[in-house]
Amino acid sequence: MSTWRDDPNAIPPWNERPKCHCGFRTWLQVWTDPLPQGKKGCRFFKCPDIDDDFKACTFMQWIDTRPLGRVSLNEVETKGQYYARHTQAREEARLAREEQERVKKAALKIQEEQFQAREAQFKREAEEQKNRYKEPAQSSTTDERNKKGKFLRFTQ
Repeated sequence: MSTWRDDPNAIPPWNERPKCHCGFRTWLQVWTDPLPQGKKGCRFFKCPDIDDDFKACTFMQWIDTRPLGRVSLNEVETKGQYYARHTQAREEARLAREEQERVKKAALKIQEEQFQAREAQFKREAEEQKNRYKEPAQSSTTDERNKKGKFLRFTQ
């Protein structure tokens, strides 16, 4: 199976590109200068230099150690193609983060509802237990007091 590394006209997938020192995915280029000798026609990754802080990033990584033969300069990635891929990758990452947040919020909402349901159940059970033990105790004490009070009234 042929990969983009073997095909001189293939543009590598976004996620397989190295990141430069600025933190951006690199831009695919073809070396066109005669020096260094033997590198003309070799592909390399370089910093897209899109950082706005005006620092020069010198990142460069060779893909090919020797020219792969004829490289079509029409197939070299243009700055516009790079920006389009960059924008698409950022949008996909943003959507993935939003989906993760949505899933996390849904899971938290379910947990909160379950917690509230358990809390309400515990309160009901505690109230039932309280009422169960309270009623017989009140009525027996009240009855005894009434009896004692009646008895005391008759004996005086």
